[in-house]
Amino acid sequence: MSRSIVRQSKFRHVFGQSVKAEQGYDDIRVSKVTWDSSFCAVNPKFLAVIVESSGGGAFLVLPLSKSGRVDKNYPLVIGHSGPVLDIDWCPHDDNILASCSEDCSAMVWQIPDHSLSRPLSDPVVVLEGHSKRVGIVTWHPTARNILLTAGSDNLIIIWNVGTGEPLISMDDHPDLIYSISWNRNGSLFCTTCKDRRLRVCDPRKREVVAERLAPHEGIRPMKAIFTKDGNIFTTGFTRMSQRELGLWDPTNFEEPIALLELDTSNGVLLPYYDPDANMVYLCGKGDSSIRYFEITEEPPYVHYLNTFSSKEPQRGMGFMPKRGVDVTKCEIARLFKLHDKKCEPITMTVPRKSDLFQDDLYPDTAGPDPAMEAEECWTDGYIPPKSRELKVAKRTCWTPDPPPDAACPLSTPTLSTSLLTFSSFPFVLPCSLLPLACFSLMVQPQLLERLLEELQNLKATVLSQEKRICELEDKLSQYTNGTA
Repeated sequence: MSRSIVRQSKFRHVFGQSVKAEQGYDDIRVSKVTWDSSFCAVNPKFLAVIVESSGGGAFLVLPLSKSGRVDKNYPLVIGHSGPVLDIDWCPHDDNILASCSEDCSAMVWQIPDHSLSRPLSDPVVVLEGHSKRVGIVTWHPTARNILLTAGSDNLIIIWNVGTGEPLISMDDHPDLIYSISWNRNGSLFCTTCKDRRLRVCDPRKREVVAERLAPHEGIRPMKAIFTKDGNIFTTGFTRMSQRELGLWDPTNFEEPIALLELDTSNGVLLPYYDPDANMVYLCGKGDSSIRYFEITEEPPYVHYLNTFSSKEPQRGMGFMPKRGVDVTKCEIARLFKLHDKKCEPITMTVPRKSDLFQDDLYPDTAGPDPAMEAEECWTDGYIPPKSRELKVAKRTCWTPDPPPDAACPLSTPTLSTSLLTFSSFPFVLPCSLLPLACFSLMVQPQLLERLLEELQNLKATVLSQEKRICELEDKLSQYTNGTA
């Protein structure tokens, strides 16, 4: 019996499809600024697009439900004195958006849930620290209120948005920075630069921990993103101006894991990564197609899946977080393609016959709750998880324990007469697993001793109350017998 040589993958048959015309967004004057950013950002609530405007920079924010033709007088978000170059939604609050501009500043905005009734011109905070235009803005993936900006002054600044103050400034790049990508837990970020180097930076050490000269030999801009397993996926050009993609191990930059030539075109390839499916969508500016690939542990490591093609070239692209896809239709990704005057959603779907939830397509994904606060992430030094303070507070009244199979946040576990509060654990666990989760934490010895002492005091209190109850029951029994 012959063995099949067809590679097994549940994503082999992913297909893209444009939504109906009435579900798109028409009459949007997309920005014509010559800058290699996506010009679009989207989350489960809103669509934001950088647009043309007179007298400064502006962008449009629409609720996703407000599809169809956009009124030409629809209020914009205005505040920058120069063209807006990049925008990014906060992963921990769907109403918070950051923007950066040629006016050398970055701004953070609070977007109301309803449609704007008038132009929004007052940002929550203005971040001023660059001496030239700011071209990149990106939020930290796991810490609240941490924002990174990069400017044409070759400077990278990491901000605490809650206070408006810079926490870290890095000047390791001698030329223009093309792209920046955080790794999955936010401990590192990778950059591409006009000096043709790919760098891996540790912001807490404030240094470059690894670098590779010319991962792509061409001189045109490169882009790089971290994958979930810690490798780096890059796009660039060969010496003959052919577009190329690569996969690299940052612990060994000598040879690529994979290197693949694609085609000859001038458009910079913008990579959009889905860590749940381990898929990359490549969207070239000026292209009319979207290629998508699956990254695996088997050779050739980067597998071409398919291409979505349309007639109109794209000016930019937005990528919906996994929280915003339609699981009832087996949708694994949704991209928002920018044309000259409209935005067209494109759904990526895995065909399945069953109408049931397909749990193999949707593993646990990143939620909106941050894993730590800004003060825990960057203080005088990084506070590792084992040093997080364990606070114990007595309850003033008793509350019943929830059923064993109920789910409750680990941030407020109920343990009969005491409340254990963990400062930065937003994950959800069944209550039956809470004791195991609590004691699996690496706490400091003195904190553990304090906890044990508190438990002994509670035990003594319970025993004394039990003795008191027995005495009262005896007296009540004697009184009852005497009365009888």
